[in-house]
Amino acid sequence: MSAGANVQPGQIVAVGSETGKEDLTREIAAAAYRAGAKFVDVAYFDPWVKRARVANAAPESLDFVPSWYGDRVLALGDQRCARIGLTGNVAPGLMADLDPTLVGRDMLPSVKESGEVVGARTTNWTVAPAPTQGWATLVHPDLDPGAALDKLWGEIAHVCRLDSDDPAATLGERFDFLLSVAARLTERRFDALHFEGPGTDFTLGLMPSSRWVAARFETVDGIVHFPNIPSEEIFTTPDPQRADGVVRSTKPLDLSGTVVRGLEVRFEGGRAVDINADEGAGALRSRAEVDEGAARLGEVALVDRAGRIGPLGTIFYDTLLDENAASHVALGRAYPFACDDEADVERSNVSAIHIDFMIGSEEVDVTGVTTEGDRVPILRGGDWQI
Repeated sequence: MSAGANVQPGQIVAVGSETGKEDLTREIAAAAYRAGAKFVDVAYFDPWVKRARVANAAPESLDFVPSWYGDRVLALGDQRCARIGLTGNVAPGLMADLDPTLVGRDMLPSVKESGEVVGARTTNWTVAPAPTQGWATLVHPDLDPGAALDKLWGEIAHVCRLDSDDPAATLGERFDFLLSVAARLTERRFDALHFEGPGTDFTLGLMPSSRWVAARFETVDGIVHFPNIPSEEIFTTPDPQRADGVVRSTKPLDLSGTVVRGLEVRFEGGRAVDINADEGAGALRSRAEVDEGAARLGEVALVDRAGRIGPLGTIFYDTLLDENAASHVALGRAYPFACDDEADVERSNVSAIHIDFMIGSEEVDVTGVTTEGDRVPILRGGDWQI
């Protein structure tokens, strides 16, 4: 198994990183060249510059993105490049004293064209965590800085299966299992899912041809790759017109430096009509107003308790890791390739944003609802029932 982006000889490789992650970025560049890359193009994003913009620029300008940002991403797809992104908050609390509504208007480094390229399957790509001192201190505030960083590195190695004798094989076994569960769920063709637990009573409709996807992707040119390292989820595209009820987030959400805690969202007729939180709600409300599809759902993902992230009990304040510890939904852009029928592809949600937030736990039951109204247990106590 070739894990991650599976860089091919002769490919251009784009690496998206941040200041503070230079060491790992350079190691990735070297590995890409050893794999035969023709050129490695590294783009560093500086969150301190983003802070300066939010604090000082005209509020009405904060949603402006220079055209060449999107043009670059589209060119990567046109030229069939590989893409590698690094996650992890390098500056926790950097935006804490700023108006969260303004913070939410500046979506960089995310650009809408990234979703277009993912949907078109023109790049082989992956996203992986990059531990930094700032992130380690956020995750393990009770440890001294050196010990916190060592512990975070150890946890990242564990959840990525790097502590096994054959990490690629160990990842492959887990991915094969997830793919088998995804196939069984697809075969059932449930009409809807019902989430029920503390603070959550929520029903989400599925498309007639919604197909459950896991772990392993393939480009239009046949390059197999693994978009998330690690990955513990299976996911599909829901019906953007059918979501009703209340969901309570089971983990904090880091939104470009703003931490949203105690999130509760109420849906009616597919739309998020009420977004509240103990902290940081304004940032998510701003994102949900970006366009017509931003307040509707584009993804639902299920996660069991047998993976390596959830059992740690660590809140990573990083969507890549926290979303793979618990079932979740995403406001915004859908993955059109997760529908088998062209009519459903056309109906899938379209938006410039894609924001996952976690709604699952061992206390949250997930039930499949058939077109006849029968109820079939899917997750109970975090274990698969199907």
